[in-house]
Amino acid sequence: MMAFGLIALIAGAASALMFASIVSGALISLVLFYLAPLPLMVAAIGWGPLCASVGGIAAAIGLGALFGLNYCIAFAVTVALPAWWLGHLVLLSRPTGPATPAPAPPVEPELEWYPVGRILLWIAGFATLTTIAALLTLGTDAETITGTLRRGLMRLLRTTDPQTSGEASQFVEAMVRIAPAAATIVAMMTLTLNLWLSAKITATSGRLRRPWPDMKTAELPPMTLVGLCVALAFCFTGGLLAIAAQITAAALMMGYAFTGFAVLHTLTLALKSRTFWLGSTYAVVVVFGWPVIAMVILGMADAVFGFRERFLRSRQPPPLPTA
Repeated sequence: MMAFGLIALIAGAASALMFASIVSGALISLVLFYLAPLPLMVAAIGWGPLCASVGGIAAAIGLGALFGLNYCIAFAVTVALPAWWLGHLVLLSRPTGPATPAPAPPVEPELEWYPVGRILLWIAGFATLTTIAALLTLGTDAETITGTLRRGLMRLLRTTDPQTSGEASQFVEAMVRIAPAAATIVAMMTLTLNLWLSAKITATSGRLRRPWPDMKTAELPPMTLVGLCVALAFCFTGGLLAIAAQITAAALMMGYAFTGFAVLHTLTLALKSRTFWLGSTYAVVVVFGWPVIAMVILGMADAVFGFRERFLRSRQPPPLPTA
């Protein structure tokens, strides 16, 4: 029990220090800030969600005592809560198959683990929640939020270049429009990276209690596409509702981008130069960014037409002739 508590406190202290490092203003602190959920996620997956909850509560209380209530709430919402819940989902399972009869010797039941696609949907939900919460700290209406973002970006531009022109103001205006969606994409990618890294760390240490999932089979629930269409429709309403809809749509589209990569990994199984094509695709997406739209389209198309299912069915050997 003492070791359990010590691990929880160490994980919480590490996450709190990484989260609080942003106040230093150093460039490396930005990396540490985005990796702040990692220690708590490792604790949640390796030692159970209770370990992450104990460490997260202790870290939030410590940050609140040192820096104030705002830091406490921000850490709890953006770091501790996602780490605890996502770690819980990774370990969530249920037995499958018929029950063992009473006289028979007990055997280890087969387990069905929580699907990767549903975990991805939860990550999109947390990315939406954290981005909306961050924007609400700037104001409670759309005009105040955009005005605060505009003034902050203009101040940053004047710091780097005191002679700002009209083109700079147009650039700032464009950045203000895409800032909520961009922040959501960053939150989605960092949460996914943290969860993947924490699972890899626990698997390497031998504490991962579930088999490593086949990422090629990851798919979002069918109703996700409906939710994305609704969010896109509300993007044209205006006001705070439109901003929230843009954030939600960006998170769901990133979810479909991840499933699009899963589709690509499946459809290239028959290629001899599969490693080259996959590596080239990842390189193009990382360098240019905008080609990720193709992955979003591929993920959505697979959700509608079932490309992976058709491809895998075509690769199955024909049935043997019956006598």
